[in-house]
Amino acid sequence: MEQKSGNTPKPKPAQTREERLKAALKANMGRRKAQAKARAADRGTDNKEKE
Repeated sequence: MEQKSGNTPKPKPAQTREERLKAALKANMGRRKAQAKARAADRGTDNKEKE
């Protein structure tokens, strides 16, 4: 009888790492966009108040 010990296919670490990095990048870009929008809106209200 043959035994398959330790020969189970595992997901590639690079693939799961890529997926984690992709998700982190997407979240980071979303935060940066929100910050940029808030700063742009803040600048818009500051200019109106100074005039």
